[in-house]
Amino acid sequence: MELLNNIWSALTTPNETLINIILLPSGIIEAILTLMIFTTVLNLKSNLKQSAIYVTICTIISLINIYFIPSPFNTFINYICMFIVITLTFKISILQSLFATILPPIIFALVGTLILNPYFTLFNISYEHSATIPLYRIIYLLIMYFIVFAIVLLLQIKNIRLDYSKFNVDSKSKNVLVFNLIVGFLALGIQAIITIYYTDTLPIIISFLSFLSMLAYFSISIYSLTRVIKLSSTTQKLQNAEEYNKTLTILHDSVRGFKHDFDNIVTTIGGYVKTNDMEGLKKYYVQLEDDCQKVNNLYVLNPKLINNPGVYSLLTTKYHEAEGKGIKINMSLLLDLNTLHMKIYEFTRILGILLDNAIDASSECDEKIINIIFRDDSKNHRQLVIVENTYKDKNIDTEKIFNKGYSGKENHTGLGLWEVRKIIGKSKNLNLHTSKTDKYFSQQIEIYY
Repeated sequence: MELLNNIWSALTTPNETLINIILLPSGIIEAILTLMIFTTVLNLKSNLKQSAIYVTICTIISLINIYFIPSPFNTFINYICMFIVITLTFKISILQSLFATILPPIIFALVGTLILNPYFTLFNISYEHSATIPLYRIIYLLIMYFIVFAIVLLLQIKNIRLDYSKFNVDSKSKNVLVFNLIVGFLALGIQAIITIYYTDTLPIIISFLSFLSMLAYFSISIYSLTRVIKLSSTTQKLQNAEEYNKTLTILHDSVRGFKHDFDNIVTTIGGYVKTNDMEGLKKYYVQLEDDCQKVNNLYVLNPKLINNPGVYSLLTTKYHEAEGKGIKINMSLLLDLNTLHMKIYEFTRILGILLDNAIDASSECDEKIINIIFRDDSKNHRQLVIVENTYKDKNIDTEKIFNKGYSGKENHTGLGLWEVRKIIGKSKNLNLHTSKTDKYFSQQIEIYY
């Protein structure tokens, strides 16, 4: 009986030691709930190792901030550390990391603003009591965690996801989104401080209005975010439609030309056959094949085949640029670009640099040819993208070209391939194989899965 009395006394009287003990499991639970929130909404696939690293580091940082960093600075430092940990652990973009950093605290802050004042009123206690008396602290945390967990389950059941694949926003829109998230981040921190220090002195109606204003602000912000993403996605689709219309016009003109000349083509072939002039027929066929290949390439430049808007826009732009310089491009697409096992931003950077180099090199040759091949090598568990081009300098050093500042041309920075190697070097599943023959200089991107 005395033991029970001692336990009850420890729980119902100010007890700093017990409060400090409670901080460890509460930190772990909050880290787990935070992880569940942003992985659910952002639809992030995290493995056990990533989850364990995140929960462990965030719990340790949280405890350090509580014990050693004075309030209110510990709140902001905790958010900044959380942002860094998310970015490094899950290898996601800055915009995703900002959203993952700010969303869970928003939910915690909204729940806290909603329940804290009624909780104080119900038990007739102050903030000091809830902070120093273990029983009140435990009850409050349990209520908070239960509500947050219920919200996570609701998000999962309703399948509420923010589709980051549609985050194809231009740099200006992205800057606006980042600025908006940072402002929300600061507003959240200030609101958390107000909630902690002044909630017990404010009327319930004021706390409720504060909750409604925060809810309205973040709801409007998230709505605006989705609208900007949709607008940017629509703009990208319109740009792709314009490129595709340009391609269709060229394709239509080429087909009309073939139809108009069809009788002449058949008659010419017949002439070679009748005279048994096989050498002449071979030369004529090669010339005819060039026009057929051009039509085939234009057919491949189809957003349904090149099913990633960013890659489609890049390829059509480079195709028309090469065509303007009299370069023949042969393209083969045997790969679903939506299944690429690498970040699309990094992929388009690498591909853009390789295509620019191929256009520059082949434009100097008498025979101007670029071959672009996308294919899946399932046997070796890799995806291949090959860019090969005719080139003039047969003594080119396939190692030196990746050195910073190295360039065989005037007014070129020599940073392109250096950037490519830097991107490749940061990833564990990427490789770039460079080779050359008497005719072609080849760059092969290997994406392992």
